[in-house]
Amino acid sequence: MLNSPEEEILAKACEAIYRFALKGEENKATLLELGAVEPLTKLLTHEDKIVRRNATMIFGILASNNDVKKLLRELDVMSSVIAQLAPEEEVVIHEFASLCLANMSAECTSKVQIFEHGGLEPLIRLLASPDPDVKKNSIECIYNLVQDFQCRATVQELNAVPPILDLLKSEYPIIQLLALKTLGVITNDKEARVMLRDNQGMDHLIKILETKELNDLHIEALSVIANCLEDMDTLVLIQQMGGLKKLLSFAENSTIPDIQKNAAKAITKAAYDPENRKLFHEQEVEKCLVALLGSENDGTKIAASQAISVMCENSGSKDFFNNQGIPQLIHSLRSDNEEVREAAALALANLTTCNTANANAAAEADAMDPLISILSSKRDGAIASAATVLANMAMQEPLRVNMQNHDVMHALIGPLRSSNTVVQSKAALLVAATACDVEARTELRNSGGLGPLVELLRSKNDEVRRHASWAVMVCANDELMAVELCKLGALEILEEVNLSVSRKNKFSEAAYNKLLNNYLSLKYSLTGYLSSSNIIGDGFYDYGRINPGTKLLPLKDLCLQEPSDLRAVLLVNSKSDISPPPSMEDKSSDIGYGRSISSSSSLRRASKEKANAGFGSPTEDRSEPTSGRNTALSKFAIKEKGSRKGRGKKEEEKVKEEEEVAAVPKLIGEGSPDKEWYPPSDLDFCVYVYEVTKSIFPITNIKEQIEALAKYVAEKMGGKVSKEKLHDFSWELHISELKFQLKSNVVPIGLIKQGIFYHRALLFKALADKIGIGCSLVRGEYGRAWNEIKLMNETHKGLIGALPPPEVYIVDLMFHPGGLMKLKSKEADLYRYL
Repeated sequence: MLNSPEEEILAKACEAIYRFALKGEENKATLLELGAVEPLTKLLTHEDKIVRRNATMIFGILASNNDVKKLLRELDVMSSVIAQLAPEEEVVIHEFASLCLANMSAECTSKVQIFEHGGLEPLIRLLASPDPDVKKNSIECIYNLVQDFQCRATVQELNAVPPILDLLKSEYPIIQLLALKTLGVITNDKEARVMLRDNQGMDHLIKILETKELNDLHIEALSVIANCLEDMDTLVLIQQMGGLKKLLSFAENSTIPDIQKNAAKAITKAAYDPENRKLFHEQEVEKCLVALLGSENDGTKIAASQAISVMCENSGSKDFFNNQGIPQLIHSLRSDNEEVREAAALALANLTTCNTANANAAAEADAMDPLISILSSKRDGAIASAATVLANMAMQEPLRVNMQNHDVMHALIGPLRSSNTVVQSKAALLVAATACDVEARTELRNSGGLGPLVELLRSKNDEVRRHASWAVMVCANDELMAVELCKLGALEILEEVNLSVSRKNKFSEAAYNKLLNNYLSLKYSLTGYLSSSNIIGDGFYDYGRINPGTKLLPLKDLCLQEPSDLRAVLLVNSKSDISPPPSMEDKSSDIGYGRSISSSSSLRRASKEKANAGFGSPTEDRSEPTSGRNTALSKFAIKEKGSRKGRGKKEEEKVKEEEEVAAVPKLIGEGSPDKEWYPPSDLDFCVYVYEVTKSIFPITNIKEQIEALAKYVAEKMGGKVSKEKLHDFSWELHISELKFQLKSNVVPIGLIKQGIFYHRALLFKALADKIGIGCSLVRGEYGRAWNEIKLMNETHKGLIGALPPPEVYIVDLMFHPGGLMKLKSKEADLYRYL
């Protein structure tokens, strides 16, 4: 009958279908199946007003069905429906056409069609309709449309704010509610807020808050006010109207959680402006927020925590929360609700930043355990905030020590492996703050944290890369950690980062230098230079020059290798009471390196027995002035001298000792794998240290000290060698014999009795560092090396005021031991060349 040419039949058919559709959703589906929708769309543009009205009424009802909506979009009837909103049409047509659009606008695609067909303008016009149903349908449709930013901009252009404000005076709560919701969306834009203020919108909103009978509208009214408070002018206006006090009163005294929550949200949005924070502080907003933290509603707690996060940008507010608020926030950290914990952690992060008093207050309130547990949370925001709080607390040593007792390093492994850059950044920053102590660094290494930390150096995020570099710099404060970080590739990554102008930073450069300065063996192999501040310690070894990117094998691996035709690795080690190498007299025993403590116990026993002989009388030893750093080394030297004098003992004891030594495994692999490995010691070097400390260290004139030490080094390394006979100096054979006798490429420096330039330069540097003579070690080409020393010109001594820089000299250890050649002179150039 919908295809009938008779208007009366069409009108009655539409009326019957309308009544049928009103019965329920099943009937709407039935009409769709029977194919009623397509012929009805044609009737929307029928000439007869009654037919057109009845067809529009049907679509107003049918459009609530999702399948019908889909078909209507495909049939593209939006322009026909919008045409029914024309001013000349009946109110009934307006009612059902707007109802149809309200139902359709719930779908994104339909929103676009309504907007593109110019539906907003007639809908805004209908807000002034005398019919409440038309108003309700129109504002509902507008509310759905303004979720899209393009529609919001058009609404402002069409001056929609005044008619929407007029709806707040409606006697129908649903219309008022929809109007407030619409205002809550469009006031996210500054222009709409200005329009609202200019049209006395704040008066309407404040009146709603003052009217108890309208308490069902208070939540949405607060939401609109929250947006408006972002403008300073509006905030001042609300304050003049007494609105701020009402807002705080609502937040504190209301028993409705949503009202409290929206009031707190209003404070949060307004507090982003510094002037607003100042006004809120004067109104004592902090007391209100602390009260809201005690709410049983999680949403209210979250909103209050977020408001505190923003308000503590004000120094006065931050100080207030020191006494009140922090304990409540820490209580929220233990909540079962992840969002509550995240909001509380964020508030604490902001409160403790640059505020030691708040950090202490958090520690006193037992924040450490819940914060560390949050590091394993599933919410990235919570992890980042918790890491920030812990980093702020770690700035104080007592708190940092306490934190380490709570196993914080182990808890950091997860955040370091996170894919979130903010979490990565904060975790690396926490490592930098807590890894100041050896125990903390050891715990981080044992927990497997160094690997993921090194990987963060590759990050494309600037802050992550900067904080990771900072953490690596802190972790590289001792040689053990520096070696481990280099094994993991930190040095190569930092070198690559520092080559990029856009990726490098001050911390990446500092971390690179710190790694090298605490792993001097690698630094010397890579750069060929050790400065006077690079103090050679026990366990230093000179492998020779290596190319950038080449891995330097650890000393243990080098010691366990069989001797080869490669350059000898020179070892500096003065620890004589641990795993001493065989003396030169016992070379025939063919004992290699790699002994454990247990395997060398008999040697230490023998050394203690022999030490009674000593260097001279015991009184002489006790009265000898030595530096503190060499006291232990002097004891090692006494043992060595004692052992030499003890060689005249009974033959049975000597045989017994040799049998014990012969029982030592040649390689560590032949012994127990659980034995701790120690580098081979160098008893001869211990003697050198003792003798230098005794005879050269007391010399007060620096030049005389340098001359004496240079002559001493030359004497121990084969004496003076003339330039003409340099090619006859057979140091290569001597080194080869040592390698063969030691069954290793690693040769302790003290065993070398015929040394060339680089042997002597290393020994000079090692001994100079022991007695406090500042000198550098420089590697040249073709096996050359030399020491440079800075000395003040004698003529400048005693002068007052700015002095010229010291002059640099090269120490002659070969041709004229003890001679000093001024840098950039012909003699110095010749020395380096030869």
